[in-house]
This record gives sequence, C-alpha cells and structure tokens, in this order.
Amino acid sequence: MADDAPQLTERDCRQWRLVRAFRDRLAVLAPGRPQHSSWQDKKRKLQQFDYLSLFLFALVNPALKTMRSLCAASHTRRLQEEVGTRPVSLGSFSEAQHLLDPRLLEELIASLTAEVPGPPPADPHQAWPLWLARDSSIFPALARMVWAQYGCGKPGRPNHAVRLHVSFHLLEDQPVQVAVTPGRVCERKVWREQLVPGATCVGDRYCAEDYKMFARLEEKGCHFVLRLRDEAVFHPETENPGPPAAAAAGVGSDAWGELGCRARHRTGRVRVVTVRKPGGTVLRLVTNFALGPMSARDVQVLYRRRWQIECFFRWIKCLLGCRHWLAESPTGAATQLYLAVIAGLMLQLVLGRRPNRRLWEMLQLYLLGWATLEELMRAVAQARTLAVKKS
Repeated sequence: MADDAPQLTERDCRQWRLVRAFRDRLAVLAPGRPQHSSWQDKKRKLQQFDYLSLFLFALVNPALKTMRSLCAASHTRRLQEEVGTRPVSLGSFSEAQHLLDPRLLEELIASLTAEVPGPPPADPHQAWPLWLARDSSIFPALARMVWAQYGCGKPGRPNHAVRLHVSFHLLEDQPVQVAVTPGRVCERKVWREQLVPGATCVGDRYCAEDYKMFARLEEKGCHFVLRLRDEAVFHPETENPGPPAAAAAGVGSDAWGELGCRARHRTGRVRVVTVRKPGGTVLRLVTNFALGPMSARDVQVLYRRRWQIECFFRWIKCLLGCRHWLAESPTGAATQLYLAVIAGLMLQLVLGRRPNRRLWEMLQLYLLGWATLEELMRAVAQARTLAVKKS
C-alpha cells in the first residue's frame, strides 16, 4: 500500500477512552471461544486484542489513513499507552487478519445493540413492533482483491466490491444484524439466512422481485412492506376505500389482489397500496398487513422510515472513512466493516446519539488535541437539543 500520509507526531494520535472500553468488552466475550493456534505462540508479540484495538484506533482517528501510517504511529509512546500495544511491523499487522474469527465481532455488535437505547416512541402502542429495514451497500474494493469480484464494470474490466448487508431497526435507529460478502452475492440469499421470525420487513424494489420470498416470510410469521418494480403486474380483486385525509397525504389506491403476469407465477393474496410522492413519482407498496393493524397511511409512513438505513450507510461511508482498506482478505474486509459498525454503536452509546457531520468533526478535533473535552460535551448537548426540536 502506498503511504502518502505526512510524518506523524504523538500529538496527532491523541485518543480517548473508546479503545479502552472496546478492549474491556472483548475481554468479556473472548474467554472460552476457540482461537487460531498462532495466537497462543509465545513468540508472537501482536495479540488479538492489540490488533483489533489498533484497527479501531485507525478508523476513528483522522490522521491515520493507511496501514503503513498506522504501523508507523504504533512506535509513538502516547499511542502505546492509550491503545495498550507494542510497536507493530507491517508484516505482523497484515498477517493478523488471516488469524481472526469475525464471529467475535458479530457477537459484540449484538451485545452493543442490546445496550443502545432507542428513542421513546410518540405512540406507546408502537413500542413493541420489530420493524427491520433490509438493504445492502457496496464498498469499492481494489483490483487485487480478486475474491471480491463484482462483475458489473466495463467490458473486459470487471470491478471489485464488498457488500455490507444490514437489518436496521427503524424504531431504535440502529443495526441489529450485519453480514459482509463479496459484491456479487445476492442480497435476498443473505436476507433469507437472516430472517427474524415475527419481524416486519421493510425493503426496496430488489427485495420484492422474488415473489417466492413472500411465502417464505409468511412461514416465518413475518409481515412485510416492500416496494414493487414499476413493471410488476397486479390483478386487483377488492378495493379498500380510505379516508380523505389519506388521499390528501398522497395515498392513492389500496386493494387486495394477486401479483404475477401469468397464472402459474402468481402470488397468494396480497395488498398493494399506491403512494404519490411530492415530486409526482408513484410508488406501489406490497404488504400482507390487514386493514386493522395497518392502514394505507401507516404503510406509507412505515416505508418512508426505510430511509433511515440509507442514512446509516452514508454515515458509515462518509463519517467513519471506510473508503481505504487496511486489510484486503475476506476476513480483513469483514473486520474493517464490523469495526466501523461497532465504532458507531459505541459512539451512540457514549454520546446518546449517532454523531452527525458537525459533531463528528468536533470529535476529530478532540482526538487531534485541538478541542477540549468541555467543548466536545458542549457540542454533544447542542446536538441533542437540536434533535429534540426536530422530533
């Protein structure tokens, strides 16, 4: 990897207690788990916790952009004290990615998700539903990461990408399930493997392309609200008249019927709600909710909240800087994306909310020593006040 980062000083690597809290959580989860035998080698200086702590440190510190810069910074005394590691060579850091079991990080994500409190619902009757938005996002990979071939680049030049699959809790505003695969892996395949019985699944057009998925969701006791493709053929049977207020909010038709252009390909009885967006775009949403639990207006609002998962992906990419790979193997790429999610959950747990761009910039200034802890806490308080006013 090319190293174009400037010469680092100890001042550039100032860190707060995030890494220490991360190591404490690993110490609780790791005992009893099987590990690669190489971690037990007495000659090994870079241990599993040290590797993961350095990796997390690089993700949240704006001064470290490459593996070379991170290894160079590991020779500074301040970083060694804060992260609790020894100086690390390029070879040791690169090798460690092949010895790690990412399932440890998956367990840590699940643990953090259970701790991060969600915002109180405006309607107390809406506190119980498990509403999960399902989607994935592509992270461009290097050409030498041949395992991550995506296959939709220019003719003769297949590009490479890593795909992050997420089930996102819409009420608690946090991910509850994640998976990392090569870019060409089907989203629906991973979704089927991670279905949560009894959940309500909210998805975009790709999720609704496979009509057999509707029956699979029914078997799991799941409800769903999915956007149909424009060319989907719907055969209405029973119209559901709605109140005038729903029509004023952009809700069009609401009907029960079947999907499928041919009889042998048709679905069972489903409900399709037509929604008109302010710009004039017409969306068709398919659901298995009955009229009682979910009106057409409720279906519209629930699908609109799906946008929270898009904001989460944007936050991961832009604010945590997951655009440069510090590890290029399948395990290394999964480790980097899992650590990015973990960093977001831990920051949300400490700060009370997921940082926006301004708050993230203030946090980075604090990490670099240009802002005091009091100034950071003042920015956190202002962000919380603003969030309350918007809600």
